[in-house]
Amino acid sequence: MSIRLIVNADDYGRTAGVSRGVRAAHRAGIVTSTTSMMNMPGAADDLRAALEESPGLGLGVHLVLTAGQPLLPAAQVPSLVAVDGAFHQAEHFLRRLEQIDAAQAKAEWRAQIEKFVLVTGHSPTHLDSHHHSSYLTEPLLRSMLELASEYGCGIRQVIAQGSASDLADLPAGTWADMQEFSPRLLAEFHPPMPDVFYASFYADSATREHLLDLIGTFAPGSAEIMCHPGYVDGELLAGSSYARQREPELGVLTDPAIRQALQARGIELISFISLSR
Repeated sequence: MSIRLIVNADDYGRTAGVSRGVRAAHRAGIVTSTTSMMNMPGAADDLRAALEESPGLGLGVHLVLTAGQPLLPAAQVPSLVAVDGAFHQAEHFLRRLEQIDAAQAKAEWRAQIEKFVLVTGHSPTHLDSHHHSSYLTEPLLRSMLELASEYGCGIRQVIAQGSASDLADLPAGTWADMQEFSPRLLAEFHPPMPDVFYASFYADSATREHLLDLIGTFAPGSAEIMCHPGYVDGELLAGSSYARQREPELGVLTDPAIRQALQARGIELISFISLSR
């Protein structure tokens, strides 16, 4: 059995510099897929650039509830927004997780997906979410799975390898609840998704050495690595705590030694569309 690997760059459309970096990581490196934040002002133009410059790049939707403003009027999604009409930041979102109306989240996510379809002319290859917000409660995960089924696309695997320690900041009981409801919902919907998901290539662990270690441990089947390459620009510095870390990630993902290691193990680089066929 072969080893197939998706390398997905999150946050496409976050800023022009992030999107340009993702395209570079695809053309000169190992990134095969990306997910776009459709509520960001430049997302549509950045998607058009991807279609023109990087036609082989898989394009999905990075469902957003924790950055920027909703596409729907704030009055239609009151449980999702603060008094200024913007989404709650991640920390506040987690504190009020039980107050999130999943029907409102689904409506907003549908608007984000529909904008993607309008720009690209096709359904996304897959869905995932900013700050993993769509995976944290049973109603939110069900909403995402219903949308994935409706649009005929895949999803990111729910629980990352070795992720228990990474979720220590979640509200009490959330991690245990996810371990209970996610297998049940996945068995109900059977969405196309990789066998395993790795979220560890991030921050101080987004290094050449760590990526080579991951490549050396892949078992036969399909896997996804999450990454966040990009070029730093003023908008990113002003609006994101994960900014200067992106250019070093881009350097690792375009390092020829990484592609050589993949070739040495016979690992096939794919996008999510290959899982749906």
